[in-house]
Amino acid sequence: MKVCDRCARLGTEVQVQTGPRGTPGRAPPGGSPSAPPRRRRDVFDFIEGDIAEDYADRIREARLEQGISQKDLALEIKEKEHLIRKIENGDLIPEDAVRKKIEAALGISLIDSDTIAGEGAGTDKTRTTLGDVIKVKRK
Repeated sequence: MKVCDRCARLGTEVQVQTGPRGTPGRAPPGGSPSAPPRRRRDVFDFIEGDIAEDYADRIREARLEQGISQKDLALEIKEKEHLIRKIENGDLIPEDAVRKKIEAALGISLIDSDTIAGEGAGTDKTRTTLGDVIKVKRK
């Protein structure tokens, strides 16, 4: 797309990969080089209601067990099929609202609360704090 200098400052130039004959080509297998890497889990993912490490497998297995497609699940929970695909591939950790809709639709639990509950004193008032999960370097 050709734009004036003033408009060009508002965006960024997109590089198009070309095929063997100079025509626009497809991205190489395994994703494009500019694709963001999979999100790694950090300390905040484990604090409140630890989502299971195998959440993607749990969703896929429950969906297949009920004999519904990704598209049908997406329609049922009123989300996009692409979102379900990314969650099942493990590329995306579902937000709480989406997680709850998936759990309700499939009748499963994606929370591993036993790891956090096992660390506390056994009461509901005990909560994990940031100080419980990090190590502080002191000189």
